Amino acid sequence: MIERLRDAVESRMIADVPLGAFLSGGVDSSAVVAMMAAASKDPVNTCSIAFGDPAFNEAAYAKAVADRYRTNHRVEQVDPEDFSLLDTLADVYDEPFADSSAIPTYRLCQLARKTVTVALSGDGGDENFAGYRRYRWHVYEERMRSMLPHSVRVPVFGMLGNLYPKADWAPKVFRAKSTFEALARSSMEGYFHSVSMMGDPIRNRLISDSFRRKLHGYRAVEVLRRHAIRAPKDEPLSFVQYLDMKTYLVGDILTKVDRASMAHSLEVREPLLDHRLMEWLSTLSPTLKLRGREGKYLLKKALGPYLPNDILYRPKMGFSVPLASWFRGPLKGRVEAAVLGPILADSGYFNPRFLREMVEQHASGARDYSVPLWSLLMFEAFLRKAMGAGDAEAKAA
Repeated sequence: MIERLRDAVESRMIADVPLGAFLSGGVDSSAVVAMMAAASKDPVNTCSIAFGDPAFNEAAYAKAVADRYRTNHRVEQVDPEDFSLLDTLADVYDEPFADSSAIPTYRLCQLARKTVTVALSGDGGDENFAGYRRYRWHVYEERMRSMLPHSVRVPVFGMLGNLYPKADWAPKVFRAKSTFEALARSSMEGYFHSVSMMGDPIRNRLISDSFRRKLHGYRAVEVLRRHAIRAPKDEPLSFVQYLDMKTYLVGDILTKVDRASMAHSLEVREPLLDHRLMEWLSTLSPTLKLRGREGKYLLKKALGPYLPNDILYRPKMGFSVPLASWFRGPLKGRVEAAVLGPILADSGYFNPRFLREMVEQHASGARDYSVPLWSLLMFEAFLRKAMGAGDAEAKAA
């Protein structure tokens, strides 16, 4: 395992320009940095992003790895003021890109470009080695689906999903509304439900009646359905890994990094997506990737001599932004102005009553609508910047 990882990293260190790495303090980026440090005569250039909110801040873990391998480490903090990047991102991505980690990714690439021209990242580790928590939940849900016939699952769990936002009386695997809803669906539909930024209930309330008619019954799940035809069916884990590699990895993760890096003339290379490494990993038993509750099982065991346990076995945090608190605090006014403003209203795509309900309930703390609100903010910025929405009105005024 280590030899394959080392080869994937070293082959991407060939460069006649300054070279470095992204270092979040997670398993994947730390593994890449460890292999780089062993192969380099000079200290590795590393950089990371910090957040003021401790629940989202991995900077201390990144520093621990940087100290262990004596890298030239640089850190920059992302704060609510960085939300001003919204309009910049609308230009850079040239589409209403709905992943809020585009903000720290943009800042990370900007920071890296100050010292290097090429950076190695840990992208692809979660998909290849089964690092996402949703993989674990999908395997659990598949066990339950296999125990109950479809004719029982759909009405029973569909009813529970509607009635119980939280069910402490149930076994732990069932203590979530989303789990009940997922169990009422097929394997593919259930995974789509868990990976989606917005579930069908919110999406159905969000769009206007006129836009719904124009869709002629189309649903976003059709994207997964096309790939599910070719996905391996024998193992639940392999099935959803395949779906992610065909959709989430290329459409979100790699798109996010590619456009943010190119905006700063930075080349990013992903050794964990080395085709030889991926081909070998695809032949391994899923139990070497996800064992019980432990994702990345094989990778973590192999990295034992290289990284401390508090890096390898700490809870996964992810590269996300504290949107919920920002949208109730310093960015509350920006959210109201954009979501309830004329651009989205004039588009005709959305239900204005539900837009207001989302804004008000999130601001009060009654619900967490931070993810759909971010999507709406990006869509508003896209219409305004890329599509020139509102220009005619502004010129007339």
